[in-house]
Amino acid sequence: MARLRREVNLRGQWSEKQLGQLRPANTTAASLYSPPTGIISTEVTTIFVTNTTAGAIAYRVFIDEDGTTYDETTALYYDVSLGANTTEMINPNGLFMNNSSGNLAVRTATNDALNFTAYGIEILTKNIG
Repeated sequence: MARLRREVNLRGQWSEKQLGQLRPANTTAASLYSPPTGIISTEVTTIFVTNTTAGAIAYRVFIDEDGTTYDETTALYYDVSLGANTTEMINPNGLFMNNSSGNLAVRTATNDALNFTAYGIEILTKNIG
């Protein structure tokens, strides 16, 4: 019965949304999304990377579950080349973030060249039942 009550209480406590959008002005890795306080978990469902320039640009995507380390140890995608004027859709099936100290971060090899947009589902801690 307790399990059923918990499952019922979780209904309606999630929100599909744009998690973040960023066009890095430099080549330093930057946080695209960090779970806010009050969130049990976030599932990142889709990341769009758009190259708005006339040349290929490399990008990186990182996830650090409990901090801001953006290097080879936290890389999901590393120096992926994205063709001129194209968009890539990344579907990181089952990418969950369960810590409000965690960060989904991105990096571009060229200033002001790529747009990153992440979509996902936030599961709220608020009890509705």
